[in-house]
Amino acid sequence: MAHGLDTLSMSSSMPCPMRIVRTEVSETEYALLEAYAKSHKMATEEAIRRAIRNLTLPDTVDPKAPTFQAFPLTRKKGRYSDASDRHDFYLYGWDK
Repeated sequence: MAHGLDTLSMSSSMPCPMRIVRTEVSETEYALLEAYAKSHKMATEEAIRRAIRNLTLPDTVDPKAPTFQAFPLTRKKGRYSDASDRHDFYLYGWDK
């Protein structure tokens, strides 16, 4: 099974295999983690998983991606310059 974003989805109904991660933290770090988990009404394990996802999966958009470089899609203006404001008039007229 390939590992991808779908295996990290929290909305998935199928459980994914879990790995055990162990580390040592100071008393202060543990107290901060516990306080965060309690304030967000989640288990400590879920807070740790969320921290791992936030560190490893960037939540940013690359403006140089081809998806964002495709515009403008047309070379010339449309027949009606105000079509986005008056589309009902152009499609149906004022009577409807």
